[in-house]
Amino acid sequence: MGTATPLPPPLERVDPARWRAVRGVLTDIDDTLTRDGAVEPVARAALQRLHAAGVPVVAITGRPMGWSEPFVRDGTLPAIVAENGAVALFREGEALRVEFAQDEATRRANFARLQQVAARIVREVAGATVSPDSVGRATDIAIDHSEFVHLDEAGIARVVAIMRAEGLNATVSSIHINGWLGEHTKFTGARWIVRRLFGADLDAEIGRWVYVGDSTNDQEMFARFPLSVGVANLLRFRAQLTVWPAVLARGERGAGFAEVADALLAARSSG
Repeated sequence: MGTATPLPPPLERVDPARWRAVRGVLTDIDDTLTRDGAVEPVARAALQRLHAAGVPVVAITGRPMGWSEPFVRDGTLPAIVAENGAVALFREGEALRVEFAQDEATRRANFARLQQVAARIVREVAGATVSPDSVGRATDIAIDHSEFVHLDEAGIARVVAIMRAEGLNATVSSIHINGWLGEHTKFTGARWIVRRLFGADLDAEIGRWVYVGDSTNDQEMFARFPLSVGVANLLRFRAQLTVWPAVLARGERGAGFAEVADALLAARSSG
């Protein structure tokens, strides 16, 4: 009988010197900052503390452009890379700017193809439905598995298999199964936004950014960032994870994100 993979150490084990070296925070949104689609008060307060201290926070999410826009407009987050690296939304002065990783002709052709795949999934997988936020999606499709409906593990696996058989990239978040055409990922989106907003090479300074996430679709980010944090509800996916974050927060969702903010700011004030 094999032994279980040991859990990462708790967040408080991180040397304060590593926190002091952090330039900014990259974070997932759903079930990392939010509960039931709304940013938790404890997470909002943590975002405000980081902003006041001059620490940039950028969200990298599978949520659609339309869903993400209000979070940037109201100043909750200065920038969001949505649809798994395909769309960047950020403020320039008082204006909201939206940029895409693909040109318009490619997006138009891909959109038609994606709708065909979504129709096949709904037709062939019992209980599969497109996510309610799909009206705001420009570059991908999302099948709901835990937000408003429940799709069991076999159903999720079948959806992923169809997406991949149709030539799509596919990932599973805490609420949706996302599929898209193109080479973009959460990490390419992070690389793009860090260069676009801060003029920095993320690969060259990867140790100066921390990533916070909660699900299996954060595994690429966990692998890339030496300082990566899973909020405690990541343990829901313990059986499916093959890549773990460097450390785990003790709190779930917004409380776990607040632990990251508190550790970073405490290290700065003591340095």
